[in-house]
Amino acid sequence: MGTVVIKKYANRRLYNTATSSYVTLDDLAQMVRQGIEFTVHDAKSNDDLTRQILTQIIFEQENRGEALLPVQFLRQLIGYYGDNMQAVLPSYLEMSLDHFTRQQDDLRQQFTKAFAQTPGGNIMEEAVRQNMAIFERTMRMFPGFGYNAAAPADAPAPAASEGQTESKNDDLNEMRRQMDAMREQLDRLSKSSGS
Repeated sequence: MGTVVIKKYANRRLYNTATSSYVTLDDLAQMVRQGIEFTVHDAKSNDDLTRQILTQIIFEQENRGEALLPVQFLRQLIGYYGDNMQAVLPSYLEMSLDHFTRQQDDLRQQFTKAFAQTPGGNIMEEAVRQNMAIFERTMRMFPGFGYNAAAPADAPAPAASEGQTESKNDDLNEMRRQMDAMREQLDRLSKSSGS
């Protein structure tokens, strides 16, 4: 199946030319999740509105409380508009997400192998370590994410409200707990597959 053409009419309705039916932003979000490629064009002028519609979908998802984009990321992203890095950032983000997706697929395959009790628990643990290392290196390239590894040790820490600090600590503790549980499970799988 090729790229589906969606037409946007003046009344703001979206029309799927492949199914000959009107669709909503939720329908388009579902198409994205299913891997169906589509473009959105203005029905009258034929202008490409794909980027605008995809941005609208993200806005709708974020408004429903399905927050995926950290506030600091959004601030930093806005800061790049008009900056010298604006031309480079889109391809960098696309490459990073593509790499993250490939790592996620590899990780799923390793989980499948590990839970099928085949040898490979150590491979899985190594994949997790590599993924985390790549993620941390990527995040350090954008200091606004809170990965201030380049900051001098004696530099003052940015001021944070008590609620923000507690929330970050809770998130960090939860992440540590989950990582510890995963390590224990990997150890058990590795021992059982080695015996």
